[in-house]
Amino acid sequence: MKKILITAGPTRERIDPIRFITNPSTGRIGYLLTELAKKKGFDVTLISGPTFLKPPKGIKVICIESAKELKKVILRYISQVDCLIMTAAVGDYRPLRIEQSKIKRKKELILSLIRNPDILKEAGKKKRKNQIFVGFALETENFVKNGLKKIKEKNLDFLLVNNPGFFGEAKGKKVVKLIDRKGEIVDLSLLSKRKIAKRILNEIDNWLCK
Repeated sequence: MKKILITAGPTRERIDPIRFITNPSTGRIGYLLTELAKKKGFDVTLISGPTFLKPPKGIKVICIESAKELKKVILRYISQVDCLIMTAAVGDYRPLRIEQSKIKRKKELILSLIRNPDILKEAGKKKRKNQIFVGFALETENFVKNGLKKIKEKNLDFLLVNNPGFFGEAKGKKVVKLIDRKGEIVDLSLLSKRKIAKRILNEIDNWLCK
């Protein structure tokens, strides 16, 4: 039985005990992939950021909050799986300092941020020849150019490039393109998230069966 590690949902970076930085990711595409992968017979482990969604029964779920926590879990499990699907919307930055008590209201608050690790790039360095890595990337321009660059930099087999419309966060046209490491591009913009998840899993199935 092939093993798949799927990440889903947003990350949260704490500012103080009650405030944090996050993003609007719902985790739905990752949970759909988890559900459909289980139905296909894969052995699935789901690493989930904070979300209101319920995972399918019989799935091993590891809950994380921050990017650092996500990185730790991925690097722990990555050698044990045949495929990594990284749908989690990882925050690029985190506060330089987490206050131990609630920050009182001020006229002005300056928040210093530092970069989070590029988890997928670090995982890509540990990728074995027979593993398949699938990444997700949100872009607002140069979708194909930026996507191909990320595939090379992060050692990916597939990358799903989308715009904010994929999350319902933009009034413009939804853009969703699946790019593989050979540079082949499939436009999935007109498909539902469930059908997009099915297409991704079919591609993975085909590659794993080669």
